[in-house]
Amino acid sequence: MTDVLVLVGSLRAASTNRQIAETAVALAPEGVTLTIHEGLADLPFYNEDVDVEGSVPQAVTDLRAALTAADAVLVVTPEHNGTVPAVLKNAIDWASRPYGAGSLNGTPLVVVGSAFGQYGGVWAQDDARKALGIAGANVLSDVTFAIPGSVVRFAELHPKDDAEVVEKLTAVLEGLVAATRAA
Repeated sequence: MTDVLVLVGSLRAASTNRQIAETAVALAPEGVTLTIHEGLADLPFYNEDVDVEGSVPQAVTDLRAALTAADAVLVVTPEHNGTVPAVLKNAIDWASRPYGAGSLNGTPLVVVGSAFGQYGGVWAQDDARKALGIAGANVLSDVTFAIPGSVVRFAELHPKDDAEVVEKLTAVLEGLVAATRAA
């Protein structure tokens, strides 16, 4: 069994990226379980003064434990002002500590997502890949998927009902699982 933790860079319940994450969960190949981590909204902003034994908030402990237990990570993110949403960057900061022994070390990871613009959030995805790689993840830079024009494209269509999304998301999951099993 392969366990994949899914981090969604949007807190909005009806966000397209949340819908894409839910679609990925439904598309999980046999022998693979995808679980969306629900605690990103509960993480306080990273503060090294708080990140000491006995003071680490429970939401941080939960995130770190979920990341450590996962065989792989799928990040699904929108783009906010041309870069990574604050909630996702904050989660990366917490996951990267303690330095050199963070909860992402060596974990195969893929970043995908959608945004309103014509490039589908590639700037945010590139920035997320960079930060996650520095945080220790084994970022699969050759497994990508950016969906442009999300507001229009998914105005009346759920991503699970979009044949291109299903096809490409299935390929992303196959690439992530293959990398996990090769590790």
